[in-house]
Amino acid sequence: MKPILFTNGRVVDPSQHLDEVTSLLVQDGRVAGIGLDVRAPDGADVFDATGLVIGPGLVDVHVHLREPGQEDRETIATGAMSAVAGGFTAICAMPNTDPVIDNQGAVGFVKAKGEAAGLARVYPIGCVSVGQRGERLAEFGEMAAAGAVAVSDDGQPVMSSHLMRTALEYARTFGIPVADHCEDLPLAAGGAMHEGIVSTRLGLKGIPAAAEEIHVARDIILAGLTGGHVHLCHMSTRGSVELIRRAKDQGLRVTAEAAPHHFTLTHERCEGYDTSAKMNPPLREAEDRDAIRAALADGTLDCIATDHAPHHYDAKEREFDDAPNGIIGLETALSLALRELVLSGRMTLPTLFERMSCAPARLWHLAGGTLRRGSVADLVVFDPGAEWTVDPSRLRSKSRNTPWAGETLPGVVHATFVGGRPVFVRSEPGSRKAHRRPRPHPPATG
Repeated sequence: MKPILFTNGRVVDPSQHLDEVTSLLVQDGRVAGIGLDVRAPDGADVFDATGLVIGPGLVDVHVHLREPGQEDRETIATGAMSAVAGGFTAICAMPNTDPVIDNQGAVGFVKAKGEAAGLARVYPIGCVSVGQRGERLAEFGEMAAAGAVAVSDDGQPVMSSHLMRTALEYARTFGIPVADHCEDLPLAAGGAMHEGIVSTRLGLKGIPAAAEEIHVARDIILAGLTGGHVHLCHMSTRGSVELIRRAKDQGLRVTAEAAPHHFTLTHERCEGYDTSAKMNPPLREAEDRDAIRAALADGTLDCIATDHAPHHYDAKEREFDDAPNGIIGLETALSLALRELVLSGRMTLPTLFERMSCAPARLWHLAGGTLRRGSVADLVVFDPGAEWTVDPSRLRSKSRNTPWAGETLPGVVHATFVGGRPVFVRSEPGSRKAHRRPRPHPPATG
């Protein structure tokens, strides 16, 4: 790989409290220097990043890649391509595939497929329980040795408090989090959307906010009992936010995420039985959405995760009750976060990088999340002032189930680099590409 000198870009890295227009040198797959005095070696490429932001690559700890078993919806390769197009350099693959990822061999399969794709870093997540049946623990040690960075039965909650306690104790031995889908199944049974005025008007059975909050409270108590690290997936209610805030005040090992759809949309989007707005946890009320936004701004919620959930077109065309939950989100997440959180004045751009890159990498012990000298050169280059229109047919995912089709969003990703290698460079007219620095000229100084 040739060295690359990025010049004239706004380099943002919360891990170093850095936010300034400067130069950044990448060499041998790592960050070799930052500063106006950084010089490019002979033969280096120079990327003129005037007007662009350069930051640590985005990290998503909650992605459904559907492989093995559901390759008609997504594959590890197509999901990784969608990721890098959205500025993500690392994604964590949930284990609710067919068969599920509950053993060493299955973890190795996901890891090998991710490496073969050669795009975003793909980190497998193993199951909490064998077959995701919630009866007995999977072999955490073997899965961690094979490359699993966490365990989760996402798609299903761990309903047994005894099993969850044991999982937290066992996972602590290997230094990995237990990521839990918080839902009290008996309370949520038969529900298709949030329980409220809209569900009543549509004649649909609702899922109360309490179904999430009861489970959140249980997990927090068990984290306190065991000292284990519980990670609460896709938080959606203001009650959950308050429970997490109190847990953090007590110093418990509790981290949590929110998805773009939960800080962007409300249950009113389900009007007209719009299945593109059907997900679990469901879209909630405006007060819940606002609480999620505030919690991301103040750090109560540690990170933004997409919960990227591809589905075949025909599946989402069913009646609302029968349609599957979930939407794709890897290519729209950065733009939605810019629009809803940064451009609205709710948080700064450095704080957004903390939520979408630094914190998830740090908390889950993943590569990236920083541009410190010597760190892996996983970075994203984007134009926060440019706009693009969401055309599902042009997204890199194999699926098209997005509620933002036709919307114009801010923030255009120009390039994504993993280990110093360009894995995505936008080819549309007007995009900026790395160009060869003419040899006769003296070394660039930024």
